[in-house]
Amino acid sequence: MAKIGVFFAAGYEEIEALTVVDLCRRAGIGVTMVSVDDTEFVTGSHGIDVRMDAKLKEVDFETFDMLVLPGGKAGTENLEACDALMEQVDRFYAAGKWIAAICAAPSIFGHRGILKGRKATCYPSFASHLEGAEVTNSPAQTDGNVITGRGMGCAVDFGLEIVEQLLSKQDAVRLAQQIVYER
Repeated sequence: MAKIGVFFAAGYEEIEALTVVDLCRRAGIGVTMVSVDDTEFVTGSHGIDVRMDAKLKEVDFETFDMLVLPGGKAGTENLEACDALMEQVDRFYAAGKWIAAICAAPSIFGHRGILKGRKATCYPSFASHLEGAEVTNSPAQTDGNVITGRGMGCAVDFGLEIVEQLLSKQDAVRLAQQIVYER
């Protein structure tokens, strides 16, 4: 079974994070919600507390096929300030393993040089942070082992793109039909 880690920091965008969690679990992908704040509950940008499955220091990154970074301005800043997570993002990318980010969070990939020569998308006001990327306005964009999403309104597209890449296009189409979503 494919497994992903979705990383939560204070100020994350709730819909972006939880849509990925929901869609991937419906598709049969193992999902671990991870607190980078070393807390059992992480508070999102709209004051919603969500209980995590694990804290960062408890996670075995070798069990993950993909790392997912939800957006939210403060959440993105807090994720990027987490050195242990950034080391793993770099390691996954270098190994050709999947990394994904949505909204403001693709800026992290831009700052780390991951997007040079790649197509990528993000929340419009963060486009200047996608250093070296060909910025698209796609709801979700895959280029190599990197998936980026535009923003909260594109969270379903982003989640379905993750399902398609980790499982299959047929699985993503079937899931979209089950949730009554037209891609």
